[in-house]
Amino acid sequence: MPNKWMVSIAAAAVLLPGGVNNRSTSSAQTRPLLIRMGTSAPKDTSPYQELKIMAEKWRKAPGGGADLVISNPQGDEAGTVQRIRSGQYQAAMLSVTGLSEIDPSVKALEDLPFVFHSLEEVEYVRVKLTPDIEKKFLDKGFVVLFWGDVGWVRFFSTETMIHPADLKRMKVFTWAGDSKQADIMRAAGFNPVSLPSDAILQQLSTGQINVIPTAPLIADAGQFYGKAKHMLEINYAPLVGGAVITKEAWDSIPKASQDALRKAAQEAGEALTRRGRAESDASVRAMKTKGGLNVHAVTPEIEAEWRELAKTIYPKLRGGIVPADLFDRVMSLLESYRAAKGASK
Repeated sequence: MPNKWMVSIAAAAVLLPGGVNNRSTSSAQTRPLLIRMGTSAPKDTSPYQELKIMAEKWRKAPGGGADLVISNPQGDEAGTVQRIRSGQYQAAMLSVTGLSEIDPSVKALEDLPFVFHSLEEVEYVRVKLTPDIEKKFLDKGFVVLFWGDVGWVRFFSTETMIHPADLKRMKVFTWAGDSKQADIMRAAGFNPVSLPSDAILQQLSTGQINVIPTAPLIADAGQFYGKAKHMLEINYAPLVGGAVITKEAWDSIPKASQDALRKAAQEAGEALTRRGRAESDASVRAMKTKGGLNVHAVTPEIEAEWRELAKTIYPKLRGGIVPADLFDRVMSLLESYRAAKGASK
């Protein structure tokens, strides 16, 4: 299953019991609310850069805005969500893995291997599903600021891997803490190895893993291509994430600033998606040049092999990882979308 990108934005200021930033009335009138932001996105990638742009817009927002200070905290995304719940942080930009710690509905946006045929389909489904997902998050005390993706997850491997049978004899990285994913992969005949993301490079070197499903942008930034010199050019799944803030923290932001802050956040998500997809494409070219990456294209026949394999695990995904009602809704939306596209040709 996809390695996970994206990261954490944590926001906390001067905290009192209950986790809400508190300042005197006179101070709040003269200074913007201080929010600490954390992200595991590398500083030279578009996700981090878009956060910096968003921070500047938040600072300049009318009505006081918010003063964002960006840093790179350590730890995985599940830990970030735990820290938010404990009051240490108040917001996060996370991958679907981290967001699913809040509500599993988000898995319908990503954890469906070989279901989506194009990024247009990804966006269509996301637009249709996110209002209901955002309502589930709000019910659990979180406001969604934006959604985004960085394009397709690809398979990076230490040796040539073309067919599903090749993957079954290799050891594939899975996200630590997601035991359901590992169980489903194991039942399908694969060899998952659950690790924290910061262990990927080391375990590639030791041979504990030899396949990583991830976006090219992440493979490039993490220098995985130094060991995993083969990439299968197949659209496995989109790599999706989003930014959330606790409702308590959001409500503490001046009302006069909230519209501007939300607009800036949504612009960040749109730009992050646009730039992230382009950056992933550019990363493939860069890894071929500087790291000798071997890109293996697939024929329609090989792609069909992978799609047929994926269909055999959908019964386990439905209700096991993706809530059954949302799994069914994704399939229905795609059926309608494809029928409409076919009729328009």
